[in-house]
Amino acid sequence: MARKCLIEKSIRKPKFKVRQHNRCLLCGRSRGYMRKFRICRICFRVLASRGEIPGVRKASW
Repeated sequence: MARKCLIEKSIRKPKFKVRQHNRCLLCGRSRGYMRKFRICRICFRVLASRGEIPGVRKASW
């Protein structure tokens, strides 16, 4: 879990666009971020297995 200060810092709009840092909207994780869904890979897997992401399903289904 990311520190609270880093999550708050990433929410603020930076002075320059290149300083923006992507973080998962659900858990605050910075690595394994998927831009299309705006969440990390771990949260993506959890939501996909529950069927909460439209258009995404498990390969075994």
